[in-house]
Amino acid sequence: MKCLSLIIAIFLIGCSTSNWRTASRESVGIAPLASELDDHIVQIYHARAFSWRGYFGVHPWIAWKKASDDQYTVAQVISWNLRRNGSAVDVSKDLPDRKWYDSSPHIIFEARGEKAKKIIDQLPSLIESYPYKSVYKVWPGPNSNTFIGYLIRNIDELDIELPANAIGKDYSDDFLLSTASGTGLTFSTYGLFGLTLGLGEGLEVNLLGLHFGIDFWTPALKLPLVGRVGFPDQGF
Repeated sequence: MKCLSLIIAIFLIGCSTSNWRTASRESVGIAPLASELDDHIVQIYHARAFSWRGYFGVHPWIAWKKASDDQYTVAQVISWNLRRNGSAVDVSKDLPDRKWYDSSPHIIFEARGEKAKKIIDQLPSLIESYPYKSVYKVWPGPNSNTFIGYLIRNIDELDIELPANAIGKDYSDDFLLSTASGTGLTFSTYGLFGLTLGLGEGLEVNLLGLHFGIDFWTPALKLPLVGRVGFPDQGF
């Protein structure tokens, strides 16, 4: 299995002509300008991962701004941050809606006002306690999706789930987890195999990091590589 994964990765790298140095990181204009927003705000985005990884999955991040802030703060897990700084977690002042190296972001969550403030108050301690700061693996995790999945599971106000093509979202050392909505359970063996059943999530099966499922709450199919097909996730 490891040999097969290596062969696929080498093939896809060889097919990719992307250059991260010249790839676009410009804002796409989804987020309100910090200078024009006198309110608390939290947003979660994802975009197709860079280069060959984008065929298989997405890269997510969370951004927030307190009412008194003049800039957004963005938190995400990045592989090269681990190599440079000894931690995969990067927290910095930045534009929240940048392209992820040519890939346009999609917003999957937004909260403002008191709900956003409750989320922001919980973020520093949870980011600090993220258990996989010193590890990064594209497959099956822990990776950027594991990080955002961890925040979602531990903050009730983040009433959203990551899409089916967020490989690594269910990675954990624990075999039994609460679902993102808190309305069910996820059984996961280090993100390789798993089963999720919840009122908010529906039914989802994980086979080698590829997720297949159906959402009954806001009807949609959940498919690997593609993500969600059907009605947009409306939270729980």
